[in-house]
Amino acid sequence: MSPPPPLTAAADLAPQLAAAGWAVLDAAALRAVAAATAQPGATGPAGASRSWAEWAPLWDDLPPDRYLRDGGRYRRRRHGSFVVEGESCQPVAHRAHWQPVEYNALHGGIERWFEPLPASLVADPAWAQLLRAGAGIAALLRGPARWFVEAHMFRIDTTDGIGRPTPEGAHRDGVDLVAVVLVGRRGVKGGETRVFDARGPQGVRFTLHEPWSVLLLDDERVIHETTPIQPAEAVAAGAGSRDTLVLTYRRGAFQGPQIATPQTTP
Repeated sequence: MSPPPPLTAAADLAPQLAAAGWAVLDAAALRAVAAATAQPGATGPAGASRSWAEWAPLWDDLPPDRYLRDGGRYRRRRHGSFVVEGESCQPVAHRAHWQPVEYNALHGGIERWFEPLPASLVADPAWAQLLRAGAGIAALLRGPARWFVEAHMFRIDTTDGIGRPTPEGAHRDGVDLVAVVLVGRRGVKGGETRVFDARGPQGVRFTLHEPWSVLLLDDERVIHETTPIQPAEAVAAGAGSRDTLVLTYRRGAFQGPQIATPQTTP
């Protein structure tokens, strides 16, 4: 059986990331980090927690991923892009998700146009607060910067009898920080997280279970993957699912065939 995640207290986040290149925060620690970056009068920790819980039904309305090259039907997703700098958090015009083949051998090198994030999510003040919290964590790794953020809502289900959270295998994403937030899991087994040092054999494995706990990764130092999920006993095929919110932070620009700095929308 996979062990539980080794948790890091919010106060110990910086030294943990510096030492290991990764950390896991439980929901309470993530709320504390988000509260530390909140603007005056913005949603507090308790309010943020309520907002996060209220977002969960949005994962029931994710369209299928039309780009899966393994022929699977197990992944649904939406995508959005933002620029975060200081207290500013601005959405950018809807754009394709693109990765080079060096980071994604299965789906790299192509523009993937996913449906946009729900407008109600983007308009929620707690959303900007969460993105600013991630920028603060990225700054622990690289210092203050203008952060180009991509947000991915994923649902992996067991429609095919098995669902693959990372069909590309163990990988890096070509960014500075990756934050994998578990939104929920229902009626599945598997889905073990594995994190490895990019320069050696050292690694850890564990399974995230708590909603709104988060895995944080220094993408330059570690590679990661999540093992397939299957229906739990007495659960019909297709009934189980694992929902995540993946946020990536990158300095300089978004990844793209032509790297350019986009204009933010009003």
